[in-house]
Amino acid sequence: MKAPVSVHTRGVLDTSTVILLSRIEDPESLPREPMITAVTLAELSVGPLVADTHEERAARQAHLQQAEADFHPLPFDAAAARAFGRVAASLRRSGRKPAARSLDAMIAATALANALPLYTCNPGDFAGIDELEVVAVDAPGVQE
Repeated sequence: MKAPVSVHTRGVLDTSTVILLSRIEDPESLPREPMITAVTLAELSVGPLVADTHEERAARQAHLQQAEADFHPLPFDAAAARAFGRVAASLRRSGRKPAARSLDAMIAATALANALPLYTCNPGDFAGIDELEVVAVDAPGVQE
């Protein structure tokens, strides 16, 4: 079961949420000022390069370009690098392997470094991270 949605003025959208943005039925469930991280932009940049078909490649490229136009990404900077240590330690304490979820951990660290909640369609990806406020976002067809 997903946690109740709480709306903040600002919040970080993880990669799953950016990808599913057009499928989110209740835009009021998102922060008024949605933000993304440079890590999410990096993840989106991989999509067109690994697509199997021309159509899929074109769709992913369009999605990447839309994200680049819509958002100014938060950097993975020195503060995020320090927060990453706390995230990795939290994951280890909870029995999860930080390396297996390194990009999610970097997104979480960026949110923590900027004192922002993280909005995700996959809250389980961020389970076990101390101090991180995770806001579950419902998107049709997505099951945690």
